[in-house]
Amino acid sequence: MADEKKQQTKNEKIPRQPMPEQAPKVRARNFEEVPTGQSPETAMKEAARCIQCKNPACVTGCPVGVDIPGFIKHVQAGDFTKAISKIWEKNSLPAVCGRVCPQEIQCEGRCIVGKKGDPVAIGNLERFVADYERANKKAPMPEKQEKTGKRVAVVGSGPSGLTVAGDLLLKGHDVAIFEAFHKPGGVLVYGIPEFRLPKDIVFSEVAGLEKMGASIELNAVIGRTLSLDELFEEGYDAIYLGVGAGLPTFLNIPGENLIGVFSANEYLTRSNLMKAYKFPEYDTPIIKGRNVITLGAGNVAMDAARTALRLGAETSRIVYRRSREEVPARGAEVHHAEEEGVEFFYLTSPVKFFGNDKGRLQGMTGLKMELGEPDASGRRRPVPIKGSEFDLACDLAIIAVGAGANPLLTKSTKDLQLNKWGYIVTDEATGKTSKKGVWAGGDIVTGSATVILAMGAGRAAAESIHKYLALGW
Repeated sequence: MADEKKQQTKNEKIPRQPMPEQAPKVRARNFEEVPTGQSPETAMKEAARCIQCKNPACVTGCPVGVDIPGFIKHVQAGDFTKAISKIWEKNSLPAVCGRVCPQEIQCEGRCIVGKKGDPVAIGNLERFVADYERANKKAPMPEKQEKTGKRVAVVGSGPSGLTVAGDLLLKGHDVAIFEAFHKPGGVLVYGIPEFRLPKDIVFSEVAGLEKMGASIELNAVIGRTLSLDELFEEGYDAIYLGVGAGLPTFLNIPGENLIGVFSANEYLTRSNLMKAYKFPEYDTPIIKGRNVITLGAGNVAMDAARTALRLGAETSRIVYRRSREEVPARGAEVHHAEEEGVEFFYLTSPVKFFGNDKGRLQGMTGLKMELGEPDASGRRRPVPIKGSEFDLACDLAIIAVGAGANPLLTKSTKDLQLNKWGYIVTDEATGKTSKKGVWAGGDIVTGSATVILAMGAGRAAAESIHKYLALGW
């Protein structure tokens, strides 16, 4: 303990190394990635801040259990190839996780160095190592076990599905991934903008799985083109469902049917997956509003509001019924939005949208709120202030207040138990569903959550599927 404290004192003298970024006014009008990456020298200096705890709390904060001190030790020594190999033992998507995981409440949130100062920049180091390997291609692919002859169908190529596929391939099973869209990646591709997660990075991670032996079938809407029972008939021994929660949620207030009111799901899918931001190179229609309002304050809302700026909006505003302290989005995303000029209307609830005689959106009426007693979520409940209505002009409104369970697959599978919200019921530890041979995980089980939590569910399910294939149900 004394040695650990001595090392901590020494390392605390090294300040956290900032990640270089595009200037706010520049990046607010382009879709290039905001952080520009670390140099090897900066990464090694940051890694030196890690005190190599005997009982690393950061690992317990990681849903997939990456050996964080282990990979950081290799970074400090300048051996980035060993560092990526160490990460790959637990995480097949490090370039993704280094960019979009909420490290501040997971690994970095438990960092001992962070108790008295800034935590070690674990996410930045993970990103650096993954980017270095993608550029240099020095590390050997993880070793695969002998072929088992078993076949697994993974439905959905989002973070949980890709994790299951990677883990089962390493265990010697054949894996086929079925993706409803024309590009693999799930929410990583249709939901997260280029400036936060470049799509080439996602496709590179997917290509790694293909190199390991995964097959990917695109434009395959399981539940419509094929049922789960038909997949079993085709010779699959187990099925994993990682289809996400892409059903838009609306506010149910007057005026939502006006031209110019979008769900964040549609707005971001048009821009990200269908490349509307590259018009006219990609002829995808999207409304480029002059005055844009985004309802909600999660990561999706930040993505939508920042996308609107990059598509040419003069004003981009976020309306949220709680205060700044209750915002659910990552701190880094809120900070970036503020720097770029997104305006925030806190403690404001939407009452109605109004439009012109042609049915086009012209504005929104809001109502001021104040915080009352905590509700079931533990956050203080917003309470309306009578007589505080006011109008905000807008020609585009993006509703980003969450998403529900997509019913396409679940409603076509009668023996799959669902809860009252339409999400799949599973065993919490294993991901087993009520249907024999079928597992599920990620947002279709939990509702909208983080990428790394979906990956954690995928890892647990893969272990359970492996045991099932070896031993039976």
